Amino acid sequence: MNRLGLADLGIGIGLRTTHFGEILAGAPAVDWFEVLSENFLDTGGRPGYVLDRVAERYPVALHGVSLSIGSTDPLDRAYLRKLKALAGRTRARWVSDHLCWTGVLGRNTHDLLPLPYDEETLRHVTGRVKQVQDALERPLVLENPSTYLAFARSTMPEWEFLARLCDGSGCGLLLDVNNVYVSSFNHGFDPCRYVDAIPADRVVQVHLAGHTNHGTHILDTHDGPAIDAVWDLYARLCARTGPVSTLFEWDASIPPLAAVRAEAEKARPLRAAVAATGTHGA
Repeated sequence: MNRLGLADLGIGIGLRTTHFGEILAGAPAVDWFEVLSENFLDTGGRPGYVLDRVAERYPVALHGVSLSIGSTDPLDRAYLRKLKALAGRTRARWVSDHLCWTGVLGRNTHDLLPLPYDEETLRHVTGRVKQVQDALERPLVLENPSTYLAFARSTMPEWEFLARLCDGSGCGLLLDVNNVYVSSFNHGFDPCRYVDAIPADRVVQVHLAGHTNHGTHILDTHDGPAIDAVWDLYARLCARTGPVSTLFEWDASIPPLAAVRAEAEKARPLRAAVAATGTHGA
């Protein structure tokens, strides 16, 4: 597997303030932590102290929500400088963000807004990814977002857009399996077709999470366990990628650390089964 030379870190969880005390008090059995970049770019004090202690003990990956890679605004160079410094400080294994745009004319909506998937957008995003990678001096890893609206002008499915973006820019993929399921429900496509079509050798990391089904649509809420259908998709993905760095996101109604760890650990036997058979492949 290519994976840009980035190692499989095992099973991780997100670093959340709710768990700071538990983490500092001991050494929880977590393989690695994902850190929300924006929470620490301009933060010192106790959060900065906790981050430094975590980075001393565990592998860390940075995950952002404000890069706005799809925007037509100029790239925020000050943001990129801070992001590069944070990656150096934490010895981050990689830096990721979302395939989306987050605002216009310098105003941040604090939402992950969808893109049209067509040739013009592909050229635009490919060029911006290259600029970001040059600024960070490392590959960028991009996540598929959950979406609730689609553009009539799109000429290709999301999985084709991502595959061609990887080829054109050299970036990696953070495949959010829950987002694949959420978007497939909202837009009426087959999630298995998505998982089977993405370039398995570019999947650096996987996200899993819970969601809220409102009957007519699903919201990506990260407020509970993942459903069986999402775990089935994860197993299907692992059959293509082999064991890959996996993280469980729990961002609302967050339970004690042990409960989040227990949900994340459901991924371990699925990874192990693939590793044991050795039959995975793109």
